[in-house]
This record gives sequence, structure tokens and C-alpha cells, in this order.
Amino acid sequence: MPEDDQNLEEELSFSPENIWEKIDKEKRDVVFSFADDYIEFLSSSKTERKSVEEAEKILRENGFKAISEYDQLRPGDKVYIINRNKSLAAVIIGEDELSKGCNIVASHIDAPRLDLKARPLYEDKEASVALLQTHYYGGIKKYQWVSTPLAIHGKVIKEDGTPVDISIGEDPKDPVFVISDLLPHLSKKKQSKRKMKKVIKGEELNLLIAGIPIDDEEVEDKVKTNVLKLLNDKYDIKEEDFTSAELEIVPAGNSRDVGLDRSMIGGYAHDDRVCAYSSLKALTELNSTKKTALIIFFDKEEIGSEGNTGANSDFVNSIYSKLLDKYMGDYTMQDHRNMMDNSKALSGDVSPGINPSFKSVHDIQNAASLGKGLVITKFTGAGGKYSANDAHAEYVALIRRIFNENDIPWQTSELGKVDEGGGGTVAKFLANLNIDVIDIGIPLLGMHSPFEVISKADLYYLSQGYKSFLEAE
Repeated sequence: MPEDDQNLEEELSFSPENIWEKIDKEKRDVVFSFADDYIEFLSSSKTERKSVEEAEKILRENGFKAISEYDQLRPGDKVYIINRNKSLAAVIIGEDELSKGCNIVASHIDAPRLDLKARPLYEDKEASVALLQTHYYGGIKKYQWVSTPLAIHGKVIKEDGTPVDISIGEDPKDPVFVISDLLPHLSKKKQSKRKMKKVIKGEELNLLIAGIPIDDEEVEDKVKTNVLKLLNDKYDIKEEDFTSAELEIVPAGNSRDVGLDRSMIGGYAHDDRVCAYSSLKALTELNSTKKTALIIFFDKEEIGSEGNTGANSDFVNSIYSKLLDKYMGDYTMQDHRNMMDNSKALSGDVSPGINPSFKSVHDIQNAASLGKGLVITKFTGAGGKYSANDAHAEYVALIRRIFNENDIPWQTSELGKVDEGGGGTVAKFLANLNIDVIDIGIPLLGMHSPFEVISKADLYYLSQGYKSFLEAE
């Protein structure tokens, strides 16, 4: 190729590069330090409730206060709002009037998992064990959750309203739990001919919890009764209390460095706590902004964003109403409408990275790779973009400009080949409020598995990218 043509190609073409090649040792230390803090957050935030709890700690350490602690809001004030301990908003009031809107980064903090049923505990007398029945939450490959150490996290609310926190399986001294698989010697007829989605069926996801019977000849279910006694002795709960409990079964253990070069992080629930944490750190690095900066953590995204803590609820309207009330006192519906119409948002959510063993599901030219930066996803959905937000070209150009001006490495992606599958994010629910929005996240491998993998370089620049957007005028 002639040199002039080669220069022209380099000038006009778009080809994201591996950003590790441009990170010197000093910057690499910063990247790795940021990753260490994130690993600590991810390891201690196994549920949406814990994610909100840990986020509140970080916010208060950085000068944020609950909205109830303010009589009136002024530019520069740092405030947060918690909704039912499962969703959260954090705000820095900008110099502009609230009617000029907010720059929003919205992500979700729920993750695929197993939930206990309302009456989960039973004894299998033939097997001589007690088990807990589960109901899976979100899109999982059920076979990935068997024969792996699991922990129990959550909260029990007793009849009198007393909350009881449960966390078993994380401390090295704790027991862990497991769902047993069928041995290969006996699986030929029973299991081997099943299709992947039914290798393990939903009703087979039963958690092994105990095997010692209680020493009482008058009791029929001796192992189950012993479990109830242990729970009562330690937590002062009884079987009926399971009906008002939110107990989640998640992978046991901390997130870890992956690779000889420690360039990656493996762990549970990168989807989507990596975006939540990155937006949180971005907000706490801002001291003041021209436009009001807002981050939102939603619940229930993995099951359609329903419920009063999900993105399809009135939580965003509630946030705006609370802010306007503290900022203006008396305000009109038009004030509220103007604030909404003038807002701009990023839907923080992850994208599938190119899987080296299954490249055929990707359109490689329109797929993301680990270590090449943030992912701009113009649309998600399925098939003919069904159930997607499809960002306007003008808005995509604005996001490109913000990232380019701030030296934020980025790439683009679609959710696999056109007819290969699909999925959605919270973007469409923000778009329904007449807010311009686009999906911005990073690529990961093993999405929705108990051990997902991301790049530390992508993680660092994700937070820097969110920061550049939140402080944009």
C-alpha cells in the first residue's frame, strides 16, 4: 500500500487499540490501586441491600448527607436518597438551576442468583439430609450453580418487625453450602440426553444445608428440626419467619485477580456493580459541577426492572420531586417537566466481550474486547431491536466528543449477531421519561455466571469516562 494511502487509512479509519500498550508504570499503579478498592467493594456487596449499605458508607466518607439532613439545597451540596434499602440516588447540586436538568449515570445493583422460596426447608429421609428449595432470579445457566461453594446472604424480618441480618459462607471459619450434581457414572440416562437449559432443572436447585438429626425420638423430621433449632439458637427465628425473609444464595468467596499479569478481575456480579461502583467513585471525585450530577442505583433490572425499586417505577420522578422541593420550596409541574426534559443520561451496563472459544456468536466488527476501553452500545434489544432504546445520532456524537476530549478510550458493541439472542438495560425506562440516554459500560466474559471476568484497565477508564460525563456542561 502506498504511504499516502496508508496515512489516509490511519487518519480516517476507526480501530480501538489495546490500552495496556499506552499505560506506563506510574499509570499502571493507579489502575491496579483502583482495582484493589473495587475488589474490596465487590466482595462485600453480595446483595443489592449490601451494595446500598456500602455505597452509603463511601458517600458519607466523602461529605454526602441524606436529603432529610438538609433544610434547603444550594449549589455544591452533596446529597443522597435511599429507596427501601435497595435503590439509591446520589447528587451534587450544580451551579445551574435545576430546571436545566441533570447529567445522570444510572446502573443496577441486583444480579442473577438463587432466592429461597417462602417455605424452603425440608428433609429428604432417604438421603438423610436437610435442604433448602430455591427459585432462580434472573437469567442464569442453572448448571453453573451446582457443585460450587455457595453462601447465604440477606435479611429476615420477624413478625414484630425486628430485622435479622444473615451472612453465612464468607468468613473462612463459616460453613458453605452446595447444590449437588449427579455423578457421571449414573447420569447417562437421567441427565446426559437433556438439553443445556435442562441439564439442571429449576426444581433441582436444592441447597444442601445439614445432615445431623436432633436427639429427640418424638420428632419425625429430625434433621430439619435440628436446623430449626440451630437457627433459633443463633438468630432467634422460627420456620414461619422464612415467609418474610429475603435470603439470597450467591457464590461464596472474594473476587480475585485473574491472569499471571493480574490484568483482570474475576468475581460475582460485575454485572452490574462494576458500573455502579465506577459511577460512585466518579461522583465522589467531583467537588462542584455546572450542571447537577446524579447517579442512580436501580434494583430488579435482571427481572425486567419491575417493582417500586426498579427503573420502571416512579423512583426517578420521586428523586426529582425531592430535589426540587428542597431547592425551590414551591415548584410547579412545569419545573419538574423542564428538569426532566433537559436531563441527559448514561445507562451504565456491561457488554459481552468477545469470547475466544465462541467467537461465532459475535459480529467481530461490532463486538467489544477486554482491554480496549469503554463500550458505547447504541441499542440493545432482540431481533429487530425489539424492546430497545436506540440512541439518537446527535446524542451519540455528543458522547463521542466528551470521551475524545477527555482521552477516554472507547469502542462500540452490539449484543451479538442480529438473530443470535438479545437483552435489555434500564436505558429504555429513562428514555420513556423523555431523557436522552445511551448504554455505556465495559466488556466482560462469562456474563451472568458465578465468576465473571473484566479488565482492570477498562474498569479504571470506565470511572474516568463517567466522571467526564457527569462534569460536562
